[in-house]
Order: sequence, then C-alpha cells, then structure tokens
Amino acid sequence: MGAVLIGTLAEVAGVSPQTIRFYERLGLLQPIDRLGNGYRYYDDDAVDRLGFIQSAQTRGLTLAEIGSILELRDADQRPCGHVTQLLVDKLADVRAHRQQLAGLEVELERLIEASARMNPTDCTSDGICQIITGPTSAS
Repeated sequence: MGAVLIGTLAEVAGVSPQTIRFYERLGLLQPIDRLGNGYRYYDDDAVDRLGFIQSAQTRGLTLAEIGSILELRDADQRPCGHVTQLLVDKLADVRAHRQQLAGLEVELERLIEASARMNPTDCTSDGICQIITGPTSAS
C-alpha cells in the first residue's frame, strides 16, 4: 500500500478518520510522518494495527487493554502471556455477567407474570408503578 493519507487509511481499514485520530490520541496508532500542512501519512503497519485493534475489540478487550498489548509489542516483547491473562479475566467477567443476566431474566419473568394478574383499575396514585415498585424476589 505504501504511505497514504488518513482518508485512504480509514477507507482501507473500514473506520472513520475520526476513529483514527481518536486512536492516535490514545497512543494506539501513530502516523509515520506529518507534512508541513499537518496531513498525516500512514504505512502498512497502521493497517495491521487497526485490524488488530478491531479484532481485539470484537473479542471484548477494552482500548486500554489493547494499548497494553501494543505497548509490549512496541517494546519488542512477546505479549502472549499478558494476552492470555487478559482473556482469562475477560472470560471470568463474562461468566459473572451471564449469572447476573440470568437472575435479571428470572426477575423480569416474575414481574411480567405478576403484572398479568393485576387489574389496572387497582393502580393507586401512591407511587409511580406498582409493577416496578412491588415486592422483589429474593436474589
């Protein structure tokens, strides 16, 4: 590809120029050069980094976590152990979140069933909604 301007890089990578500038501000991406008029030039490494960032994000990693991986790689270190630990931690978070969602699912089903048995004419002006503010199930 050679050296390209930000618009071409954005098009090739499938992101907006604003996203590239944002990644620059976070230190995830650097242009290889800037002209006197401020135009940024990028090389093939920028395309690879953008692909890595997108791939890591789809696997649930945050930009801060991605930055820590890139820092290791930029320091000529192999980030494999660090990446493995990030993924182990992410999996634990996903499992915990899944348990929370399962509890929420049960509570929502209970509320829907309870609301089906309620008569709207029994609704008082003592609260906003008795379906939401009624007794909660033990979690």
